[in-house]
Amino acid sequence: MVELHDALDKDGKTASPILSKECKNFMIDIDGTICDDVPNEEPERMIDVEVYEGAVETINKWFNEGHIITFFTSRTEAHREVTEAWLVKHGFRYHGILFGKPRGGNYHWIDNHTVRATKFHDNFTDLVKKVKQIEVFPDEPEV
Repeated sequence: MVELHDALDKDGKTASPILSKECKNFMIDIDGTICDDVPNEEPERMIDVEVYEGAVETINKWFNEGHIITFFTSRTEAHREVTEAWLVKHGFRYHGILFGKPRGGNYHWIDNHTVRATKFHDNFTDLVKKVKQIEVFPDEPEV
């Protein structure tokens, strides 16, 4: 089980708990990220869609290292059964699935916790560190 640590806000009041810096909360899309992109309008393709090379191995490695794996998909609750069956069929290890992610991309995630975004580009492997320019709120502290 993942260990959460107590946190306090700037006024010393109890805040939402946080993970240790060593543990990552991976939020991973399904269609177009770990397999070919299947639109919700064609659910009959979801059970047989091809998994991308390296996706199962990389995600299961992260899981085994103690990171949290949550699939975050634009598929709807109506696709839960076929989605879970497909993940099991291919041997993905994960903690949860969130359905109903907004469709269309161009995401800008705003949160009070640290968020690091990584766009998938055809090669599922371990992540590497690069310096990129990002949009932030003025006077945001460095992480």
